[in-house]
Amino acid sequence: MDRNLTPEQRAQLRREFKHPYRGLRQYLYLACGSAGFIGAVIFTAQLLAARGDWTATAGNLAVQVGAIALFGWLWRLDRDRPK
Repeated sequence: MDRNLTPEQRAQLRREFKHPYRGLRQYLYLACGSAGFIGAVIFTAQLLAARGDWTATAGNLAVQVGAIALFGWLWRLDRDRPK
């Protein structure tokens, strides 16, 4: 079974064994960070248009910026991990 693998395939399997679901995690970090970015754009537009309660909108914007920072940091940690 192992004899049919090329050296590149064997190296890929070893990387996946050491860091399972890495691609899925990075995709989820990117997707959640993008959702936070979209939310931040919307709440920024609401602040600039002076719509609704200023304090609630500013709080929601802070949550979105925090989400962007968190998922960006997690993505960077996962990307910089030794292979």
